[in-house]
Amino acid sequence: MLKKIRLSLILAMLAALLGAVGYWNIRPASFAQQTSSDTANDIDFYVIKAKSTQFQLDGKLANQMTSDKLEHLKSSDITLLSNPDLLLYRGTDLPWHVQSERAEVAPEGTQIELIDAVRVARTDAKGRPTILTTSRLTVFPDKEYAQTEQAVRIEAANGVTTAQGMKAYLNDGRMLLLSNVRGQHEVR
Repeated sequence: MLKKIRLSLILAMLAALLGAVGYWNIRPASFAQQTSSDTANDIDFYVIKAKSTQFQLDGKLANQMTSDKLEHLKSSDITLLSNPDLLLYRGTDLPWHVQSERAEVAPEGTQIELIDAVRVARTDAKGRPTILTTSRLTVFPDKEYAQTEQAVRIEAANGVTTAQGMKAYLNDGRMLLLSNVRGQHEVR
């Protein structure tokens, strides 16, 4: 019985000691001394396995986007995406499939920077694929415009075209290749 009391007393003193040490290290006054320093890399929220679906005003599917990880930077309002994968329908049944390793989305989605292993693919109504690859692509969704200064490779049903730099007017279906344009095409 005496051993039980002694053991209980030792455990109670140990608990009181740990409580005092804990209070000393985590006292309410220490919270007031912390400064709120915002740096460019402060993340105010993140999403794992993000998925987004958007529709046009007429109810047709506009796009579907997935990303392994989405992080929002508080100070700059920029959103970082890991492995973004976008199906861009724009009201049609044949979507553009846009992929990259990373992406940075500007505030309000006005500009999207696709970074590393950028791949844009589409198959037309006749089943002919078109695949565009580059290392970096800047997209302005509201203007339906995309550009890059990097090397571009375009594989289409009738051949392969490479260039340094590109401007793409998505609404018109028109592309301007800026320099060092080379093509290898099959004549049918």
